[in-house]
Amino acid sequence: MLRPILCMRGEEAAQLFYGGDDVTRVGSIPWTVLRLLQDKNSVQQLEGEMHRQRKAMLVHLAMNDGAVAALVERFRQRWLAHFGDRETGHSDLREVANLILTKASADWIGIPERCRDDRRLAESLARMIDNTGRPGPSACLALISRRRTERWLVSIVEAVRDDSLDLGEDRVLKTICLLYRDADGRALSTEAAAVELLNLLRPIAAISRWIVFLGLALARSSDWHERFRDGHEEEIEGFVEEGRRLYPFFPFVGARLRKDLVWREHALGKDDWLLLDLYGTTHDPRLFPQPATFNPERGLSWRNGDFRFVPQGGGRPETSHRCPGEKITVEILKETVKLVCRSRPARITPADADIPLGSIPASPVPPISITPADAAAYGQPDVIAARPRK
Repeated sequence: MLRPILCMRGEEAAQLFYGGDDVTRVGSIPWTVLRLLQDKNSVQQLEGEMHRQRKAMLVHLAMNDGAVAALVERFRQRWLAHFGDRETGHSDLREVANLILTKASADWIGIPERCRDDRRLAESLARMIDNTGRPGPSACLALISRRRTERWLVSIVEAVRDDSLDLGEDRVLKTICLLYRDADGRALSTEAAAVELLNLLRPIAAISRWIVFLGLALARSSDWHERFRDGHEEEIEGFVEEGRRLYPFFPFVGARLRKDLVWREHALGKDDWLLLDLYGTTHDPRLFPQPATFNPERGLSWRNGDFRFVPQGGGRPETSHRCPGEKITVEILKETVKLVCRSRPARITPADADIPLGSIPASPVPPISITPADAAAYGQPDVIAARPRK
């Protein structure tokens, strides 16, 4: 963007981004990325007490044990319904996971099925995610799609507020549209409420990319597939977290300095633009010995709140800009492992998929497919030897 930028990686760099108030997210990413991923008036664009108050609401919605369990159960039911259909055949794993997650998250939020077109919504959410790192005509089309989705969500918010849409007691819609107050004591504007609803729907749909990479990790070794089929539930979270460390998601995050600062003997100035390399940090051999090796026994956990394991940010989500959705991500991925290994057997292909790291966000090429198999083939999935490439 014709501006100087300081690229950083490692534990201390992550602490600068997530450990205090020295940086701001405002003005730190290209406007197309901002519009597609967050938009104005979202929690990521707030600072100080306004940010803390809005973030507290989202942390409650996304990290409450009961709420997370309810979302995971809806995901499980939608997955079983899709793959329980005996006519279900060869499917793009990312597309079908995106659709299932879209249905589950809309159910969880409390948007009635009669008010939504799940397939169209899933396509719109995927378009926003896919075009984040692709400036040009495709990004413009994705922005149009986002605006259309936001207008639909505005109509949902208005229906809630004029009492024409019935809600359950503990639905996300009720909290965001009726109960929440910002630090200034005001309810969210209709537009801001729609933005925050979309900023729940879109990240949950984005978990479909982790599901694809988790499929790769399972398929690389039939031993893990067999192990989880037979139990060993206590090991699933370590497997999931190592997958989040190893495979690429969104690779970096931007920030701007709020004041002059000397950091590690570097003199940095107010408004300097910084870029934190999340992928490089999770592959830093100083932090993770043999970083290219898939090792679920590293003992990684999003719960630690440190600045080493940062696939979705560092520090505590309650007090920083770290994503509050990691608990949802991990629990859905754990459920995915159980579903893939223990429910209707399936084949995952092709065996020679690559992961081009030049794409943002990255995705296997050719796309990974899942095909239900006969019960007799159970325990003999096709193996994927996915090789990240630069």
